[in-house]
Amino acid sequence: MATPDPKNDNTSNTEKDPAEWTTGGEPMTGAQGSYLKTLCEETGHEFDAGLSKADASILIDKLRAESDRVKAEG
Repeated sequence: MATPDPKNDNTSNTEKDPAEWTTGGEPMTGAQGSYLKTLCEETGHEFDAGLSKADASILIDKLRAESDRVKAEG
């Protein structure tokens, strides 16, 4: 039996809604915090170090859409 490819499998949970993450209520990871801090600086938003993993992920997506640097990379 072939192993499913998570990038091409529509039933994969790799892009699960952060509200459904079982660990979404835990504090954001160090990587999330670092990236979020950079995005906050680039977009003029205040950085909140107390966000959960899920909330940080949602805010990262929002700020990526506002970041001129990210838009230029896209």
